[in-house]
Amino acid sequence: MSQSTLSLLPVHKLSQELMARRLSPIDLTETYLACIQAKEPKLQAFVEVWADDARLAARGADAAIRSGHAVGPLHGIPIALKDLVEIEGRIVTGGSEVWRERKATRTATLARRLMAQGMIVLGKTHTVEFAMGGWGTNSLRGTPWNPWDLQRQRTPGGSSSGSGVAVAAGLVPWAVGTDTGGSVRLPASWCGITGLKTTIGRVSTYGVLPLSPTLDTPGPMTRCIEDAALLYLAMQGPDPLDPRTLGLPFTDPMPQLKRGVRGLRLARMPEIERQHASAEVLAAYDAALAELERLGAEIVPIELPFLFSDVATFNLRIMAAESYAILHDLIDDEKAPLDPHVRPRIVAGRNITAQAYIEALQVREDMKLKFAAALAGIDALLTPTTMTTALPLEEVDQTKAPAHYTRFANFLDLCAVALPNGVGAGGLPTSLQIACRAYDEATALRIGWAYQDATDWHLRRPPE
Repeated sequence: MSQSTLSLLPVHKLSQELMARRLSPIDLTETYLACIQAKEPKLQAFVEVWADDARLAARGADAAIRSGHAVGPLHGIPIALKDLVEIEGRIVTGGSEVWRERKATRTATLARRLMAQGMIVLGKTHTVEFAMGGWGTNSLRGTPWNPWDLQRQRTPGGSSSGSGVAVAAGLVPWAVGTDTGGSVRLPASWCGITGLKTTIGRVSTYGVLPLSPTLDTPGPMTRCIEDAALLYLAMQGPDPLDPRTLGLPFTDPMPQLKRGVRGLRLARMPEIERQHASAEVLAAYDAALAELERLGAEIVPIELPFLFSDVATFNLRIMAAESYAILHDLIDDEKAPLDPHVRPRIVAGRNITAQAYIEALQVREDMKLKFAAALAGIDALLTPTTMTTALPLEEVDQTKAPAHYTRFANFLDLCAVALPNGVGAGGLPTSLQIACRAYDEATALRIGWAYQDATDWHLRRPPE
């Protein structure tokens, strides 16, 4: 198997090869490190690559598997972590030049969980500063290069920009991102991969630098739905250090993953929401709905009690108020070298009163109830993930956000998965979003698996 072929295999297949001892964790790790060495100078997906430590961990994994001491099916699988995830003693910048030398004093629960299952952390991936932005740009620390256009730099999607680029380009088989308004799904869309926005409490946020604790959710970024289900399963679970994770029923998405969609009722977005998407995005969206209908799902209309844009005002109010409360010392320091596009987004929180903030939280609870009523008898709401394919960086309007179709899932405490569903001009990927009720990740993944089993959009790879 060639190096390029091996580097683009999905994790569920890599796991089979490792557990059957047809593939060594040493060779697998070296494959990804070689890909990073070859492509990283152009793509700039990583903040740091821990090559020596990864090789050491790979040798340990190899010895454990060969001696019959594998800790599980993911032992020896490399992974990358967004540079918000803390590992004690390692630099964690949060995408900020101000924190370029900041060392973590704790290890995130999700990182401990992944390493306890034998995964090998290759390094940290770039993020928009403080994770506050959907385009994926970072003016001071560098913007990862979307691998689908090697001639013209385009939006990688944010804020989990480096994770999206690294997975899409085959620098790592999967990665962890975080999502506050679309930050897993936007890069998944523009980089042509699969991303799962989990429900609050499914995955511990202890040790993950916060932006907006009300809305922050870590999630998997992978090549396919089956891998997203595996990584979600590995990440989730109760954590005494994050009270929101306690008391939730454990769910394994694997038993129903391949049951198909026959009998499910899936809602198309209201007609008024179509005006925000480009023609090529709508064409891919309509084709995806037709494919799911062919597979046995019932595609139904839905009337929502509000527009997606209605969510934006209150969603941004919560994000700005909470991020400013957390970061005000830096934001108010005019001499601090901060991204000029990020600072204004957080400065907006300075003038949000306690009354306005509490009002936004109350509106959120009211909208959650109304949305739940509208979704009664429906298994998922389907929308495009982004309004367009990836834009050239020079066309980006930093005063606007690309999250029209993604913010509502965070605001309403839903789960949602984004997956490739077509191509636009120049072969750039388009993406379908499957949004389900809170804590119903299993259904979102099930629908996504059925779609990917019947199509091959997720198998397309960026140009070399």
